[in-house]
Amino acid sequence: MTRQDTAARSLDHWSEHGRAEMESFYALAVEDYRQLALAADWPALLAAQAHDSWRLLDVACGSGKFPTALLQHTDLSALPELPVDLLDPSAFSVAEAKGALSGPFVPGRDWVLTLQDLPTDAGTYDVVWATHALYAVPPEELAACADRFVTALAPGGLGVVAQATAASHYLAFYDAYRAGVAEATPYSSAEQVRDALRAAGADVRQQRLTYTTGTSDRRIAEGFLQRCAFDDGVSLEQMLAAPVLGDYLASCRSGETWTFEHEVLLLWL
Repeated sequence: MTRQDTAARSLDHWSEHGRAEMESFYALAVEDYRQLALAADWPALLAAQAHDSWRLLDVACGSGKFPTALLQHTDLSALPELPVDLLDPSAFSVAEAKGALSGPFVPGRDWVLTLQDLPTDAGTYDVVWATHALYAVPPEELAACADRFVTALAPGGLGVVAQATAASHYLAFYDAYRAGVAEATPYSSAEQVRDALRAAGADVRQQRLTYTTGTSDRRIAEGFLQRCAFDDGVSLEQMLAAPVLGDYLASCRSGETWTFEHEVLLLWL
C-alpha cells in the first residue's frame, strides 16, 4: 500500500472518518493540554493583554483541546470576551474547535489554511498560540511558518508555542515508524521550531515540561499510536513486529501497561 507523506496524512486524518482514532488518541493526549494549562498563570498572562478590541489566533487549532483545558484547569472568569480566530487547513478541525469554545472564548474568523498562507490583511493579534500544532509542517516551510507566526503577533503581544522535543515520544515514535514501517518526512521538533522563531527575529524564552502518559487498554494504545503516525492502516501487532518500531514500543511496555515519556518545550515570545 502506498502511503501519503506526513502533512497529507495529517490533514486526511483530521476528518470525520478519523474520529474514533482521534478519540483514542485524546484519551491519553488530553494530558498534554492539562500540563500546558498548569504550566503558567494563564489568567494573569491573558489579563495583561486584555483591551476592548483584543483577539487571539489559535494556530492549527485541532479540536480545541487547549482552550478547553484552560477552562477546566484555570479560572478565566474575570477576563472580558476574547474573540478567537481559528486557523487550520482542515475545515473539520475548525468546526470542532469552534464547538469547543466557551467562557471568555468566542468564535472569531475562520481561516481554513496553513499559517504560512495567512494573508497579511488578517492584521495582528494580541495573543497567538500553537499548542502541539506544528509537527507536520514540511521542513522547507518551517522558516516561512515561523516568520508568519512572528509577524502575526502584535507588538507587546503574547506568543506561545508548545512542541515536543526530539527526545519525546511523539518524535521518537515517528522516527521509529519511519525507519521500520514507511518512509516519510519527519516531524518538526521543538528545537527546530525554536531555532526558526529566533531566526525570524523573535526573542524566545523556553520552559521545559516532562511527564508520562499511559494505558493498559490495548484498544486505546493502538488508536493512540495510529494517530501518532496518522496511519490507521497499520495495526498494533504490525507495529510490534516492525523493525526499529517494534524495539521502540517494547521499551514503552511493561506487561499489559503502556507508558510514554514526554518532553515538551513551551516557547514564549
